[in-house]
Amino acid sequence: MKPYKACSCRNPQTKRLLGKKCPNLTKKGHGGWYARYEAPKSAEGTRRQPRVGPYTTETECKKELAKVLGTAANPKAHDERKTTLGEYLERRYAWRMSEAETGEGLKKSTLEAERETIDLYGNPGLGHIKVVDLTDEHFRELYAAMRKLNRPEEKGDRSEILRRLKDARATRGGRRLHSRPLSESRIRRVHAVLHGVLTDASKLSKIRTDNPADGVWRSKGGKRKQGRAKPLLWTAERVEQWLKTGVIPAKVMVWTSDQCGAFLDFAEASEERLYPAFHLDAYYGPRRGELVGAEEQDLSLERKRLHVLQAQSDDELDDTKTEAGYRQIPLDDETVRVHRAWHKRKLEERLKWGELYQDSGRVYVYEDGTALKPEYLSSRFRILLERHANIRARAAEKWSVERIARKYRTTEAAVEVALRLTLPPIRFHDLRHGAATMLIAAGVDDKFVSEVLGHASVSFTKDVYAVVAEELSEDATRRISAFIPRQNRLMAVGANTVPSGR
Repeated sequence: MKPYKACSCRNPQTKRLLGKKCPNLTKKGHGGWYARYEAPKSAEGTRRQPRVGPYTTETECKKELAKVLGTAANPKAHDERKTTLGEYLERRYAWRMSEAETGEGLKKSTLEAERETIDLYGNPGLGHIKVVDLTDEHFRELYAAMRKLNRPEEKGDRSEILRRLKDARATRGGRRLHSRPLSESRIRRVHAVLHGVLTDASKLSKIRTDNPADGVWRSKGGKRKQGRAKPLLWTAERVEQWLKTGVIPAKVMVWTSDQCGAFLDFAEASEERLYPAFHLDAYYGPRRGELVGAEEQDLSLERKRLHVLQAQSDDELDDTKTEAGYRQIPLDDETVRVHRAWHKRKLEERLKWGELYQDSGRVYVYEDGTALKPEYLSSRFRILLERHANIRARAAEKWSVERIARKYRTTEAAVEVALRLTLPPIRFHDLRHGAATMLIAAGVDDKFVSEVLGHASVSFTKDVYAVVAEELSEDATRRISAFIPRQNRLMAVGANTVPSGR
């Protein structure tokens, strides 16, 4: 099993290979390094001594020999040495489909997501490479190519792997795929599938002893992962400084309960059509994709529950961000009232559109019933904040309420609400951070907050939101729905407002 050097030179007279006996092997660069090892006997009981090589150096040969010897006791490993990743992807997927048919396997949506990864990235990117030959560099090259799709740098890159990915994404199921760049979260989900495949290849199928996808993933662009930006509260002092300088103190800012209540009052008084979505997000913090992906069948107003089972990323439905994302959100009476009114409004719109109405089955839809685009929610949120700021600016110029309402095509009630309190800027996603902060500050159990938000662990919830919740805790005298002050509305505070226990 000791490595040896050999070449392909032949004897001039006999034409036989010289192999290890070539006199030129002492010369630098001549020949290569090989090694033989005892493998399990064949089915006929004959002896087998496979050879590995050639390698440029003896060290490389020894490393490969060590890998092979790690599976030498397993005959299957030798039978699988020519198995490509594409072949193994299909074989493993067939196993998982078979398990799902028995009712014990993965959900349909999970299998569909895995099928997409195989068809669009796994097979075209790395499917031709043998499983035993895969290295971490192959995965890094794949993810680098994925980051170039539908971006300016794609045009100048003529690499073969990028060409194969583009061809695979040209059409799927007879329709053209969307032309947006891939997000880092999408690439991370692809990596999760491929990493699981290689884990099975090493631990279950014993094709190799290690997982070459281990340690490949880094944060965006392969850079060192930075610490998570923790939310900062828009205190009166910070708002005052922002009004003077225009500088936002931190990347992630959250509103106080008064500011959040003022925004919801403004959205409602403005007769914003998607007010119910903003209301639910401010109270319970579902992610934007989860809001857009929520289906009518998952919302039970009688049981006061919203089941979060999927999310919409870009133009396609997908799984939730994490396994913990599959959850139930309990709803308070006020949120139920808002959504009963929303349901009635959708019925009226259905009648108005008649046969042109396209029922997508989603909770939040456009007027014609089609599913919302995720960015549309954020866009409506930004429009409301800009309108709020413009109203206050016109009021400072001594415009009348009636004139302002006409100018911005809103109600006089909305103008009056906007004049009561400044709303500093936040992102739509920061409503989620605000919901977490207010729930914790209101004294709601950390575990319950973590489950409502779909966090992977309670420790994550406490680590991210504990400090800002402490800033807000002085105002925390009520719970959930009663915690956000609202205009001209008396909210009952009772034991049934926040579900206690699990």
